[in-house]
Amino acid sequence: MSTKENALSIFALGGLNEIGKNMYAIEYSNDIVMIDCGNKFPDESLLGIDLIIPDIAYLVENKDKVRALIVTHGHEDHIGGIPFFLKKLNVPVYATRFTLGLIEMKLKEHKILRESELVEIHSNSNLKIGGMDISFFKVTHSIPDCLGIVFQTPAGNIVHTGDFKFDLTPENNEERSDIHKMAEIGKEGVLLLLSESTNAERPGFTPSEQMVGEHVEAAFMKAKRKVILSTFASNISRVQQVVNAAQKTNRKLALLGRSMVNVVGVAMELGFLTVPDGMLIDPHEINEMEPGKVAILCTGSQGEPMAALARLSTGNFRGVDILPGDTVIFAAGPIPGNERNVTKIVDNLFVLGANVIYGPGSTSGMHVSGHGYQEDLKLMLTLMKPKYFIPIHGEFRMLHHHRLLAESVGVEQGNTFIINNGDVVDIEHTIARQTRKISVGNTYIDGGDVGNVGEFILRDRKQLSEDGMIMIVLTISKAEGKLISEPDTISRGFLDKDFSELRREVNRLTTETVNELRDENRNQWNVMKKQIKKSIRQYIYTHTKKKPMIVPILIEI
Repeated sequence: MSTKENALSIFALGGLNEIGKNMYAIEYSNDIVMIDCGNKFPDESLLGIDLIIPDIAYLVENKDKVRALIVTHGHEDHIGGIPFFLKKLNVPVYATRFTLGLIEMKLKEHKILRESELVEIHSNSNLKIGGMDISFFKVTHSIPDCLGIVFQTPAGNIVHTGDFKFDLTPENNEERSDIHKMAEIGKEGVLLLLSESTNAERPGFTPSEQMVGEHVEAAFMKAKRKVILSTFASNISRVQQVVNAAQKTNRKLALLGRSMVNVVGVAMELGFLTVPDGMLIDPHEINEMEPGKVAILCTGSQGEPMAALARLSTGNFRGVDILPGDTVIFAAGPIPGNERNVTKIVDNLFVLGANVIYGPGSTSGMHVSGHGYQEDLKLMLTLMKPKYFIPIHGEFRMLHHHRLLAESVGVEQGNTFIINNGDVVDIEHTIARQTRKISVGNTYIDGGDVGNVGEFILRDRKQLSEDGMIMIVLTISKAEGKLISEPDTISRGFLDKDFSELRREVNRLTTETVNELRDENRNQWNVMKKQIKKSIRQYIYTHTKKKPMIVPILIEI
């Protein structure tokens, strides 16, 4: 993508028409500044894939222009891809103190912390990067230390909100949105606003976090035995509410789950979480104490199979049991796509005899969203008064509803861009247009393998998972090209019953194919393999209506 001198461009490598792996770019003249670098988790169709991160091929091609990565906050969908990004583009990372604490943990795991340049910023910081002056403003979200970003360029001011809501009574008063500063930014003039769209379909204002604290405390008061509460480890205000409720009910608190232990440790060390001395206990102490004097804070609110709550629900967490009369609280709403896993855990907990408090926050009172509802989004638009608007961080329907909200508060029709990842919005002489795009996609993480799992591998895995595999081992004379023995046919994940008859026919067809090709002097292995797969696949489908993977294996003697 060629950029004219003093031209301003905005594009996304993730976060548009999807939830997760947020990554946005501001390109001015010969300088590119990235905003966030997250991951998202795969659905059931992406077999064997651990994470999905943004495709940064364009950035690598233009690495001489990439100046910095600025991070709005510490959620996984905004920081999860950073280690992989820095291995390709080792640029300075700017983030707030708490966000940097979480990023440092990731970089330590990847053994690249020492060579990474991390720069702490806050809401009053000012940066000069290339031709851009960059400042910040504080926003409220479901994790501490969150920022919105202002890019001041000669071509106009660009604002990225980060994830936000307006909560006038947050758990931590330090986390209030800086509404006055937002209004000042709007007065100075905003050419283009990028604002998150997660809850653009939900009317009203997002409920206050204070409501959750009251419900958590009431549940702790009512509980006669152990209380187990599951939430996002990063939701420090929710963790603080649990600590406060445990203190008021004279309970000790145990932490279960690696991410819960790590994030709580960072929050305590940096002063974002206050825990009374002597409250925290080791998990092995839980069963030694009176049940009414114990609370457990754990991961697994999204039904993750290996998280602490899932293992507790099946009795597979070593040394800790959920017993009849224990209270289990889900203090997080399920992310779309996780509902089935959450429901399974809830069922398991009821089987164990637990009192389970679950469901949407509006009914359970145990969760409020960290993302603004329609009135929050309209307030942001009203404060910023942008000429142009790009709704981000959401699926298409959310972006569409956000566009309607923008038009309802004064953004002119035609001045909103609903775009896909890779679409470029260019601004010249204060006029914005979307006429071109760059090539982007997904990068798949499979164990330690980054970016080498393509559509063909995923297709093969899907085929194996659905119809299994048939391996046909051929032992052939190297000198004469004859079969020395009958083919050996092995099935995996295919038919258990009645396969003996199919095996005989598969062996017969394979022998027949080999002999025919030998008679025609076409017994090269690539030709033989292709013909065997064709004949066996056709026979298997005719008799079983299944399409297993056919794998011929040649042994020459």
